[in-house]
Amino acid sequence: LKRRSVAAAIDATALSLSGLCVVHCLALPVLSAFLPVLGAWAEAEWVHKVFVVMALPVTGAALVRGMPRRRPALFAGLAISGLALLVTAAFVDVVHSVETPLTLVGACLLAAAHLWRWSQHRKGLA
Repeated sequence: LKRRSVAAAIDATALSLSGLCVVHCLALPVLSAFLPVLGAWAEAEWVHKVFVVMALPVTGAALVRGMPRRRPALFAGLAISGLALLVTAAFVDVVHSVETPLTLVGACLLAAAHLWRWSQHRKGLA
């Protein structure tokens, strides 16, 4: 039971980070039109890097501590693909023109992995 609660906490943290990432990418630019002070946060490159740096240990912990018994490759594939897209978007300057779509797809893949794993734990399958 304790292992399940740790895994659920990891997944909840990961889902929260993914949600913050999506809000940052989509809502902050719109809000900055109404509140210009938010414009600095909408374009701040360091914010993207901080989100990715926070996502690395959370996803790493999820991969190491709680690989689901059912379809572990699905979870690992989604999580690693999402994380790779986030790292690419945040740290590879060549893709700056498509940074937002890469970040959104990466965050959604990562969130999907953690949501799927969380559902497996709730069903007792992980």
